[in-house]
Amino acid sequence: MARTDDIKKYLIEQFLLETTVEDLADDYDLLANGVVDSLGLLTLVSWLETEYRLDIDALDIAPENFRTVAAIDAFLKQADAVADGTR
Repeated sequence: MARTDDIKKYLIEQFLLETTVEDLADDYDLLANGVVDSLGLLTLVSWLETEYRLDIDALDIAPENFRTVAAIDAFLKQADAVADGTR
């Protein structure tokens, strides 16, 4: 299963109960559409830290990193690259 599908499943379970994975576009703006608020963002970050064994620095908790599923996936790819030493 693609990581974006895992992210979508989490978002649907927590914030979008009436939506399916197929209906949640990778570029859907979660912040502008009020799906994720500031408390929801902290909950999402906590889940990402647990699910992907990351230590997300407070400075990385910028809205642009969590605005869409695609942005979250890109953030995780960047975190993976830093952890692997390839960046």
